[in-house]
Amino acid sequence: MSAAWRTILIAGVITLAMRASFLLVAHRMVRVPPRVHRVLRQIPSAALAALVAPAFVRPEGHFDLLQAHFGAGVVAALVAWRTRSVLLTLLSGMVALLVIQALAS
Repeated sequence: MSAAWRTILIAGVITLAMRASFLLVAHRMVRVPPRVHRVLRQIPSAALAALVAPAFVRPEGHFDLLQAHFGAGVVAALVAWRTRSVLLTLLSGMVALLVIQALAS
């Protein structure tokens, strides 16, 4: 195994150990107030929106309502609203994008 791969493997193990240790003992260390807990629950949705939203905007800075990404985003948003499931939202958005692109070509 090369030094580069060994370094990557060691860094990955250390990162995993640090994150796992926090997740395993954090609930015993600090009592999180309900307001903070509600805010923290919104982070995955906000992160997903921040990653997905730029796909809807054209380089000129305007929305194109006829592009496949927008249609898939609408489908994913509806699924997210009805099911509140991140997995179903991601899957429905990906399937919708593939179907819309296949129909358009």
